[in-house]
Amino acid sequence: MFSRTVTQFIKRNVSSVRIVEVGPRDGLQNEAKILPTTTKIEFINRLSKTGLKNIEATSFVSAKWIPQMGDNVDVMKGIEKVDGITYSAIVPNMKGFEDAVETKTTEIAIGGSASETFTKKNFNCTIAEGVERVKSIMKAAKEKNIKVRGYVSTVISCPYEGKIKPSEVAKISEMLLKAGCYEISLGDTIGVGTPNSISEMLKEVLKVAPVETFAIHYHDTYGQALSNILASLDLGISVVDASVSGLGGCPYARGASGNAATEDVVYMLHGCGVKTGIDLELLIDAGKFICEELGRQSESKVNRATRKIKP
Repeated sequence: MFSRTVTQFIKRNVSSVRIVEVGPRDGLQNEAKILPTTTKIEFINRLSKTGLKNIEATSFVSAKWIPQMGDNVDVMKGIEKVDGITYSAIVPNMKGFEDAVETKTTEIAIGGSASETFTKKNFNCTIAEGVERVKSIMKAAKEKNIKVRGYVSTVISCPYEGKIKPSEVAKISEMLLKAGCYEISLGDTIGVGTPNSISEMLKEVLKVAPVETFAIHYHDTYGQALSNILASLDLGISVVDASVSGLGGCPYARGASGNAATEDVVYMLHGCGVKTGIDLELLIDAGKFICEELGRQSESKVNRATRKIKP
């Protein structure tokens, strides 16, 4: 009875969900092993066959700072780009933007944080100064007809400040929207959120812009990612970031298992009658492929279960 009620409630609010696959970028850049360019390209090409419409392929950042993304240009140029799929990339500065233009990237993402301390320690500026810094990228992107997505990290808690006020999340979200972002992805960076704190944050954020403007990006450090996604669906959120097989991790939380696993998110959504357009079997195969290449176990419960059923 409870399950049927939850399913009916979710379907009234959200009938379909768009998954943004962040494994090739947010996942691989947090893995210790640096994979060959050909492996990354094969991974993304496999993901392109699953029905995903958004794949975050790489980050145009200096190899000095993130060596896992050092082959960003080669990866973006080498993948088989399928019509109808958006292949996006993180762009931290104008040099990164120029690389994005060179590879004909049609969507970029810029980052920010709801924590002043986190922003100062990682970007050496205040939140407001950080938004000003990316305005040149926003202007250049508009001239090139490139869409810009915004990330807001530490939306629930910060490794330095602790609990973050929802009003601070709303504040930077509004700044990024006014600067030109078409969508804001709200990230529980250290994965400490619960359905209650997630709902509290979202209700404040939804005061500044329509629900269609926001996406969610939850880490599964305390095993709450799926519950938090359900809480977000209840409020009408219909865009979910996820990483196949839970690739990645969080450098600020000991034992963090990374992002919500795409296989688990899709399995749950399909079970609730919510459409994703994704072929779960092909997604599972992509997860198995990349985990074998990394020499690690999948963090996806669904992926592990299918290995036991079909060795």
